Amino acid sequence: MANHKSSLKRIRQDKVKTLHNKYYAKTMRNAVRKLRAMDNKDEAIKLFPVVQKMLDKLAKTNTIHKNKAANLKSSLSQHINSLG
Repeated sequence: MANHKSSLKRIRQDKVKTLHNKYYAKTMRNAVRKLRAMDNKDEAIKLFPVVQKMLDKLAKTNTIHKNKAANLKSSLSQHINSLG
């Protein structure tokens, strides 16, 4: 166990940040899953900007890597374009 006050504080802060990041990462994964499951092109087009914004925000705060966000956006746009 840590002996310094600053170490104890850092541990407490890390727990809070980890919970925060887990929540938003899970929310993003659910949104991506929901978009991939869609069959209706119009609904998918409406949801895509919301998911795109979410990915950009998470990449900006380094919750996910910027390349992962770019790859997800690319694959989702390809999925939307393939819908009939």
